[in-house]
Amino acid sequence: MNPSQAVYKGMKRAGIDFATSVPCINLQDLLGLVESDPEIIHVPVTREEEGAGICAGAYMGGKKPALMMQNSGLGNCINALASLDELYEIPLLMIISHRGGKGETIVGQVPMGGRTPRLLDAMEIAWFAPSPAEAEDTVAQAWDEAEAGGRPAAVLLDIEFWRSE
Repeated sequence: MNPSQAVYKGMKRAGIDFATSVPCINLQDLLGLVESDPEIIHVPVTREEEGAGICAGAYMGGKKPALMMQNSGLGNCINALASLDELYEIPLLMIISHRGGKGETIVGQVPMGGRTPRLLDAMEIAWFAPSPAEAEDTVAQAWDEAEAGGRPAAVLLDIEFWRSE
């Protein structure tokens, strides 16, 4: 099973039935799987905070939401995560393509890449960084933690994760 399929299977196991996404080259195969699944409503968005807000509304409407994005967009949605999801105890699964680490070829990705885990820690958002073999279980576990805590949880998938395809 390739890494995208493992993440997708974890989302399905968690019962994710609503997803928003911002385009990312690393997420393209996963986005294709989600887009073609008739049991998941997929809403592409232009900005990450828009996705967080739409996911919050979907949760209030009875859905289990996920936001798929690149870590460079985490800064765009910090306020929405704190003042909406955290404040109103709304669970959200964030599937994050973690750019800027080992093997990164685009220098502009590096500053946010190094700060992403620290930003999540500062916001007290649980985060996980699984290998492809762990991805299915970890994605389902991240949703369980988000739902139990009434707050977002993140799954960080670095360049090495995607290279194992």
